[in-house]
Amino acid sequence: MFKTIFLFLFTLTVSCQTGNLTVIADLPYALKEVSGIETTPNSNLLWMLNDGGNKPHLYGLNEKGKIIKDVSILAKNRDWEDLTSDSQGNIYIGDFGNNDNDSKNLAILIVSENDILTKTKLSPKRIKFSYPEQNKFPPKKNKRHFDCEAFFYFQDSLYLFTKSRSSKKPGKTNLYVLPAKPGTYKAKQIDSFNTCNKKGCWVTSADINASKDKVALLTENQLIILTNFKDNQFFKGTADYYPFDHSSQKESVCFKNDSTVYIADEFRGIDGGNLYEFKIVTP
Repeated sequence: MFKTIFLFLFTLTVSCQTGNLTVIADLPYALKEVSGIETTPNSNLLWMLNDGGNKPHLYGLNEKGKIIKDVSILAKNRDWEDLTSDSQGNIYIGDFGNNDNDSKNLAILIVSENDILTKTKLSPKRIKFSYPEQNKFPPKKNKRHFDCEAFFYFQDSLYLFTKSRSSKKPGKTNLYVLPAKPGTYKAKQIDSFNTCNKKGCWVTSADINASKDKVALLTENQLIILTNFKDNQFFKGTADYYPFDHSSQKESVCFKNDSTVYIADEFRGIDGGNLYEFKIVTP
């Protein structure tokens, strides 16, 4: 069923499908707080990392959940939140978690996949950035839109999707763009979007497929697939919503192929800590 809604100032065609997450692996305890997952064209491993406060390691796993490669990144895991990569084999680590909206140390770390595959320790290059709209650390509670857990690489740039910490707008995400090269920058806001208006709507991970015509936005309660957009105008196309049939702390998404995504959630003591496949069936 289709219906037209207005999200901020943009019109999108929206449809909903309900589907099941299929567990394909039980993740090792070393990844109990998994917060990012990425595939690359140069390896058959699934690259993963943990949330802030854990060891600054990148893990390469097979589809059965076994750690094949464990690499120590010589940088603090302040608040690592997501992973992406480019066609040249560079992997980007999003150290931009900002729960309290008070951090002035937002960064993206860059490492070579070739180095990861051949070394056990390595030093990253660094992108430092800030949000020009933020002038208080932290801002008022209803203006806390400077947390981020999701990004991907597209056309030589990095696209960041913020996570709202405002209870009045729990599903608001602002889209920012940064150059994908070392340096210090002010992120440029280019768009906004509203995922929904209830708890569990904030964006926790994002990815774009190899064909660059589908974007996946993950929240705790649903997957949103954006299509029919032009260039980087991701929110001006079609949004298909896929509600999940169970609750968990879903933190990571990446495309396996055009019709399937990988999703991972954190281990919460009695549930979670799994690697899933989720089938996308677009109208």
